[in-house]
Amino acid sequence: MPIHEIGDQSCAVARSIAVVGDPWTLMVLRELFLGTRRFDDLRVQTGVSPHLLSVRMRALTESGVVERLPYQQKPLRHEYRLTRKGLDLWPVVMALKAWSDRWADWPEGRPVRLRHQGCGKVTQPQLTCHVCGEAMGPQDVDLEMSEAAVAERVRRSQGRAA
Repeated sequence: MPIHEIGDQSCAVARSIAVVGDPWTLMVLRELFLGTRRFDDLRVQTGVSPHLLSVRMRALTESGVVERLPYQQKPLRHEYRLTRKGLDLWPVVMALKAWSDRWADWPEGRPVRLRHQGCGKVTQPQLTCHVCGEAMGPQDVDLEMSEAAVAERVRRSQGRAA
């Protein structure tokens, strides 16, 4: 299934993948969260080819995840900044970091630590319920699918059985 069709599904994960589900896009997001702003610096820090980075930056700009802002007039040069929509991807990047911290082999220690500005302590990201504040994992929630999601799953199952 082409990536643009993934985003047509009645699924929040599929629609997110359609925007940021490419490894290079996630690496660009990592760099933007680390404060990298300029095209050449993004290219160097991610290792992506200039052409591929240009394609990814155009897609992120068109989807409203980043904005392109001039920082120099002669010659005209731009930098990239995360929009509010882009900043909302912080938990996604942090979830990938937390997973890697736990499961990847880091003989020289984890490459990045998070220090909470509020208390000054090194911390790990954690999902919590926005209502009561309790930590939550997959065993702590019940999934309730919309009618559209259920219908789509039924259609997909019937198509497979045929």
